Amino acid sequence: MTSTPQHPQAGRDGPPAPDHHDDGQGHAHGAGHGHSHAHGPATPVSSRLRKVIAAVLIPFAAAVAAGLIVLWPGGTPDHSAGQRSGLGFDQQTVSGRVVKVEEVNCAAVGAQPRQPAEPGQDSAAQNGGGGAGGGKGRCEKATVEVTSGKDKGRRFPEIIQPSSSRKLSAGQELKLAYAPKAPENLQYSVSDVDRSMPMALLAGLFALAVVAVGRLRGVFALVALAISFGVLTLFILPAILQGSNPLVVAVIGGSAIMLIALYMCHGLTARTSVAVLGTLVSLLLIGVLGSVFIGWASLTGNTDDQTGLVHGLYPDIEIRGLLLAGVIIGSLGVLDDVTVTQTSAVWELRDADPAASRRKLYASAMRIGRDHIASVVNTLVLAYAGASLPLLLLFSIADSGVGTVATSEIVAEEIVRTLVGSIGLVASVPVTTALAVLVVSADRAPLGAAAPGKPVEGAEVPGQPGPRVGRGGRGKRRRARAR
Repeated sequence: MTSTPQHPQAGRDGPPAPDHHDDGQGHAHGAGHGHSHAHGPATPVSSRLRKVIAAVLIPFAAAVAAGLIVLWPGGTPDHSAGQRSGLGFDQQTVSGRVVKVEEVNCAAVGAQPRQPAEPGQDSAAQNGGGGAGGGKGRCEKATVEVTSGKDKGRRFPEIIQPSSSRKLSAGQELKLAYAPKAPENLQYSVSDVDRSMPMALLAGLFALAVVAVGRLRGVFALVALAISFGVLTLFILPAILQGSNPLVVAVIGGSAIMLIALYMCHGLTARTSVAVLGTLVSLLLIGVLGSVFIGWASLTGNTDDQTGLVHGLYPDIEIRGLLLAGVIIGSLGVLDDVTVTQTSAVWELRDADPAASRRKLYASAMRIGRDHIASVVNTLVLAYAGASLPLLLLFSIADSGVGTVATSEIVAEEIVRTLVGSIGLVASVPVTTALAVLVVSADRAPLGAAAPGKPVEGAEVPGQPGPRVGRGGRGKRRRARAR
């Protein structure tokens, strides 16, 4: 009467249907293989650990919020018509379009082709006689029409020199600079090409790709990206221009971007909090190393025309602090990637092997981290080389030695920036991995009680004896019907 049937039937009886969803078997399977599906991507940790993490992050978030309030800029520089910076970025602009382009003789339109200036040839190049181009050079004359503003429909000529890198074509959309105080025939000039359409299309393709692959999380990533850009343009840049310490502004603004982006994209979980802590420790290391080596190498940060213009217009800005702020902000995006990857790896490894020791868990996650670091560091170096390719070409043309190039300030600045960021990036892997291992290993009890013991299936359903609850129940019902 108590033997278990050797060939259970799953066919035509009504009662077996509920047995298919028996809580004993279903819950055990979820605990062993699908626990993360029930609670999101991050396995919940104990209340005690949540309190410890909150005790660290809540004061930090409060300090960041207070810093934003205290340092928030009161306004933006007044660039009205009478108080413009003179840089050209804030000039009045209107839309324009190229109507036609024709080839003309440079001398006929009063233009001289630009020739490389050489000793003893300046006068010849200036008056056009005897120069290589002289009056025989061929220029392009573009007829440009104003398509917006009060002078819509006005046309004016634009001469393009043969050596000019910018070429115009009929139908091309342009941005025109407008100088109301200039003579009427000189009020409009070509400022730049209108790139609104290709830029908007590229941004749309990027957003579509992110949402198509990332789905809801991709949407959150785009929102976080917009917020990050808002913090940069509405807080970091104006605060620096108003005289606040660039390093302090970068730390507060970067921390705000980190908190918003990580929690919005990955959720308010212990996993995300561990990534935040690992990022903070790494940023602290980058700040210390950057400050030490920028000072030791006597880097001024004033190595290009843009920095010189900023310093000329705003002499109170600390250029060296601006350099260090750039190091911190530039490292933040890559750090987020590494720390989130490492915490995710630790959580997934723990879910795959709940009985793994801390040492084994740390070693497995570090193997993943080493592969990640090897590729990311190479990416940083190549990214710098690609951005500085014209500069590197100039050094190659000058046939300068490697030592001379590396120790010149314009290159040493980028080397220090890259190496300091890379050291912080490398350090983030063991730091974040260790923090993640400590967190997931400190909360073994709930999962450990269910995973090793096979009788847990039976224990989950009161009144059902034995570990094989489902088959025993179906056997008893079949024997009862046979009687």
